[in-house]
Amino acid sequence: MSDPENPVGDLVARTAIDRRLAAIVQPVIEGMGFELVRLRLMSGKTRTLQIMADKPEGGIEVDDCAEISTVVSAALDVEGPLEDAYLLEVSSPGIDRPLTRLKDFETWAGYEAKLETTELIDGRRRFKGLLAGTEGDEVLIEIDEGTIGLHFDWLADAKLVLTEALIAETLRARRDAGVINEADFDEIETDTASEEE
Repeated sequence: MSDPENPVGDLVARTAIDRRLAAIVQPVIEGMGFELVRLRLMSGKTRTLQIMADKPEGGIEVDDCAEISTVVSAALDVEGPLEDAYLLEVSSPGIDRPLTRLKDFETWAGYEAKLETTELIDGRRRFKGLLAGTEGDEVLIEIDEGTIGLHFDWLADAKLVLTEALIAETLRARRDAGVINEADFDEIETDTASEEE
């Protein structure tokens, strides 16, 4: 799957300018101990460079994003191909994160995802189901018809679906990493609990 023209992967950086920017940004972010999840240069009155980053174990914080922004901004000022003004946005991938690297499909196996392909595959482009890991360069997904494999290179877009199981896993991982402390939160009553009373 290694493409010398696109070392960061199609879903991390899609366009030629995104790939040029990612080639500058990725080593900087990795040198700080983070991973580049996705990079997009969005057009508009003022262009916006959107960067999603995460810690290898997950749980990136606002202060981390600010630090990445400062360091990446300096690197782009020196090496960047952007001559016009642009806004730099650095964020976490969120709970219903985009899946941009082959390893993401292995990491999030067992969780629901939406995948979209660049071309029609058996008459469709959109697939929704449970991720079943990877096999070689194929992403496995359980859909109504059974488990199918889609070549990673065929994917145009992929992201997790926000479910209770995903939220619970994300909170557990953040708690285990020491990012959140349950003692800091009061018990939260849900609508379901109040309806039962």
